[in-house]
Amino acid sequence: MSSRVNPVFLFSLFLIVGSVWSQSSTHDAFIIQYLERRLLQMEERLSQCELNTQSVTQKNYDLSSEIRVSLSTLSLLRSEVKTQVDDISMRMDRVERELEYLENKIPTPPNIEMEEALLEQQIKDAQLEQLKKEAGIKVENDCRTTLSQIKSLKIVKKAGDASGSWLKDISKGSNKVYLFSGIRNNTVLEFPSLQSFKKKAKPQTKQLQLPFHWQGTGHVVLDGFLYYHKADTANQILKFDLLNSTVVDSTFIPGAGKLPTYGLNLNTYMDLAVDELGLWVIYADPDYGGNLVITKLDKGTLAVEYTWDTQCKSRDAEGAFLMCGTLYVVYNTGYGGRSTIQCLYDIHDTIHSNESPVMFFPKRYSSHSSIHYHPRDKQLYAWDDGYQTIYEVETRRSG
Repeated sequence: MSSRVNPVFLFSLFLIVGSVWSQSSTHDAFIIQYLERRLLQMEERLSQCELNTQSVTQKNYDLSSEIRVSLSTLSLLRSEVKTQVDDISMRMDRVERELEYLENKIPTPPNIEMEEALLEQQIKDAQLEQLKKEAGIKVENDCRTTLSQIKSLKIVKKAGDASGSWLKDISKGSNKVYLFSGIRNNTVLEFPSLQSFKKKAKPQTKQLQLPFHWQGTGHVVLDGFLYYHKADTANQILKFDLLNSTVVDSTFIPGAGKLPTYGLNLNTYMDLAVDELGLWVIYADPDYGGNLVITKLDKGTLAVEYTWDTQCKSRDAEGAFLMCGTLYVVYNTGYGGRSTIQCLYDIHDTIHSNESPVMFFPKRYSSHSSIHYHPRDKQLYAWDDGYQTIYEVETRRSG
């Protein structure tokens, strides 16, 4: 007996299997599509997270840069504030010294009904007497004179660089002459006399080596000591013993060294000077609009005695000198013209610029790198484009 499979059964079985397979494939495709969508969403979120991270990193970098700039600005502001506080403190000290000077030097009038003119004269005399004592230099009656004109010019020699300074020792009985060639050097030439300096053929000379270079052309020689601005410092002055070749003292001048003293001599930041009252230093102060300031120094200790702010501009100035406590400022043009005295400042307040006429130097069109007044000779020793010159001065009796 043979068995046969029912065809209907086989067909039914095939339909059932096909249906199950079709349902399974559709379900798998749905799952795959779902997973793909989720993966795309995760990728988008990861990409957004990366973008957000980059944005936060950039913001942090920008913020740190701003903080660094702010800290740098704060540091600069702190330095500026400190500088301003120091300047204010220095100016307060100056005001206190001037107030103390006025309190101690103005005499008490013996008579309340004393005439005003007489009282002013007594005040001026008291101030002059006090300055005489402090300066340690005997002041003759001719210190009551004022400059009236630059009378004549004498060209002594041509030596050294285009810029420099030459001096005669301001000491009683001394005839020594000193030559400082250039705006920065440490070799000084010493001549026993002006006559020796004038000689063209091998004049008698002595070379002096300074331990530190000088800066500018504002040196002076007084009583065997050289006073000069030490190079590479803003405002340090050295006192050098020319006989023993040693530095015996030094000092710093508050407020000096920020600007060139003269607009036409940009390498001189402090110009030392000597007159009948003693040792001075002239400099320009930016806190007073670049005007010139004069400070009286004790020649022995280099201590600052008093400081006066003047109305004289440093612009277009080529030099200055003091005579009997009066500052005379010499102006010129940038291309070298005729030098003129156009501004003066009198510490005694007896002479005023608006009352004094402009004074011309003898007709010579050039420029000066240094001008020094010799109170004993009553002459100006100047360096004129490499020429060592002497100017005679004429004075008149002051009121």
